[in-house]
Amino acid sequence: MKLLIGIPKGSLQEATLELFARAGLPAYTNGRSYYASTADPEIDCMLIRAQEMARYVEHGAIDAGLTGLDWVIESGLEVATVTDLIYAKRSRGKVRWVLAAPENSPFQRAEDLSGCIVATELVNVTRNYFSQKKVDVRVEFSWGATEVKPPMLADAIVEVTETGSSLKANRLRILETVLESNTQLIANQRSYADCGKKRKIDNLALMLRGAMEAQDRVGLMLNVRRENLDAVLAVLPALQKPTISHLSDEDWLAVNTVIDESAAWDVIPRLKAANAEGIVEYPLNKVVL
Repeated sequence: MKLLIGIPKGSLQEATLELFARAGLPAYTNGRSYYASTADPEIDCMLIRAQEMARYVEHGAIDAGLTGLDWVIESGLEVATVTDLIYAKRSRGKVRWVLAAPENSPFQRAEDLSGCIVATELVNVTRNYFSQKKVDVRVEFSWGATEVKPPMLADAIVEVTETGSSLKANRLRILETVLESNTQLIANQRSYADCGKKRKIDNLALMLRGAMEAQDRVGLMLNVRRENLDAVLAVLPALQKPTISHLSDEDWLAVNTVIDESAAWDVIPRLKAANAEGIVEYPLNKVVL
């Protein structure tokens, strides 16, 4: 059995390859090939544009792939959604497709654009958005650099953003959010119905989620006397509940937990003040919930 996984080429490529490596499945690429081998002899990868991923997954050219919910909806194709993976080019959050117009334009909402031209790469979603609002606009496909189209080439745009900084830099004002999107692992329906391939795809999803849960978190181990346990637990922001185990000395307990890495600066001194001893902070590769 050989599984072919699509890696989104472009803005998400580096973040996806880093995620695969943290999950324990590094993909070995070179600058001249669109194919990549992995540490698992049963899994190969192929670099494909996120916009085209759903098409190749639906056709069965690849068994599964990572792409945005936005491009799955835009394609209108039938694929199996395996799991959401909330990460983007710069952050671990969702992205937004927004309706934006020049700062000095009179437009305040979608309804104000009746009879206007809207440029976007997300044509079908944008048309459906305006159709649901019963606003007659002309939606034109944009091949890129969409932010520079208004006001000369379009009256407004629908563009993806994480922070809105690129829109502000081009003197555009966000009017409305058209769609929220995040990365998904999708699969070909026939491949996902195959027991062997489904197990492999589900295992990949499990490890990718585990790597994401571990990102920006650290583990903490410490020892504490039984009488000081409540004071120590009051300091810890636990992922679920700390693991508490007995040491060879019945008066002492070992505590193990996971915290946000940014919280360690504040938490560790407070643990020491609560009479915790032998405090160890360690990095995490995966947290499987």
